[in-house]
Amino acid sequence: MDPDSVTTHPDLVAYCGLYCGACKAYRSGRCPGCRQNEKAGWCKARTCCISAGRATCADCATHPDPRQCGIHNNFISRLFGFVFRSNRAACIDRIRAIGRGGFAGEMAKSGRHSLPR
Repeated sequence: MDPDSVTTHPDLVAYCGLYCGACKAYRSGRCPGCRQNEKAGWCKARTCCISAGRATCADCATHPDPRQCGIHNNFISRLFGFVFRSNRAACIDRIRAIGRGGFAGEMAKSGRHSLPR
C-alpha cells in the first residue's frame, strides 16, 4: 500500500464516521482499517453497529443525532475528537446527507480522516 495515496472506497468509512482511507496508520499498513481490525473490540460504536447490522452510526434510527448517543459520544470519543480535532458527529451527518460512497470520495479528495472540529 502506498503511504502517500488515499484510497477511495465506502468500506473504508469506519462505523463511527472516520475515514480510514486517509489515515496514516492505514496507508502505511500498520492498521487494517475499522472493518477488518479484529483487535478493535474496545470500540463501542463498532460493536454496536456490528450487533445491529448497521454499516455506520449514520444508519441508526434510535439516535438520529449522534451527539445524543452515549455510545457514539462518550468520554473517550470526545477526548479523541479534542486531541485530533476531529468531528465524528459531523461526519455522521455528512454520511447521512451524501451516503458512504460520496463521503469516501470527499474525504479521499481532501486527504482527511475526519471533518474538522
